Amino acid sequence: MPVSMDALADDLAAESADLRALLAPLSEQDWRRETPAVGWTIADQVSHLAYFDDVAVQSAVRPDEFEAEKARIEADGGINPDTIAEQFRDVSGDAMLTWFDEARDRLLEAFRSLDPKARVPWFGPAMSAASSLTARIMETWAHGQDVADTLGATREPSGRLRHVAHIGVGARAFSYYANGREMPDAPIRVELTAPDGDVWTWGPDDAADRVTGPALDFCLAVTQRRHRDDVDLTITGPAATEWMSFAQAFAGDAGTGREPGQFAAQHSTTGERA
Repeated sequence: MPVSMDALADDLAAESADLRALLAPLSEQDWRRETPAVGWTIADQVSHLAYFDDVAVQSAVRPDEFEAEKARIEADGGINPDTIAEQFRDVSGDAMLTWFDEARDRLLEAFRSLDPKARVPWFGPAMSAASSLTARIMETWAHGQDVADTLGATREPSGRLRHVAHIGVGARAFSYYANGREMPDAPIRVELTAPDGDVWTWGPDDAADRVTGPALDFCLAVTQRRHRDDVDLTITGPAATEWMSFAQAFAGDAGTGREPGQFAAQHSTTGERA
């Protein structure tokens, strides 16, 4: 079935609405609460999303402008998420929410009209428009996880987790690159139980190395929002075990993840604090 940009945009809009529901009631003090991402507040999580929404629109509709900005950033040492966050720490919570709303609306409008196979430049290799929008879904879910963890909120897992899981599986090679390791040739079978009970699969069904379990737990692991010890996954074989020790679905440097046991008391495959 061909990829539908409208369907991807609808899923991103739904993921955005879930996050916005957490953000809208916040006081200014709440916006400054520290999240599980060390050194980052709720406001930093949201500015990160809004900033890269605007950059994604630039890459899609003004690629020459994006390439010039990319060259400038790379000449200055490359993308540094902490430096970006610092730029917006004087922005009020209300203004931050407005920026997030407007940036997300611009993104959805721009990407709905694109050919899903169209190549858009990015930091690193260019990607398809469909992959770029899927990455925004993953980022929104993952940073929303940090916000919800900070607030003690629980989100209902949805079928949109498939986008997160798909990126997590596809990013296996990048995970090795980010950690300075050579990826083994061994294929891995990933079998995940979706929130509605369906089974999502990737990789050859006869692979000796396997990762199985709830889709939510896999997504929490590959976005590094939970330590591997605190998720309910069955990991079989040396290649799968190695990969899942540092798997990351996001671009950039190797993540620091979460400490083992940090969220163990909250863990539940049916009611994860998300």
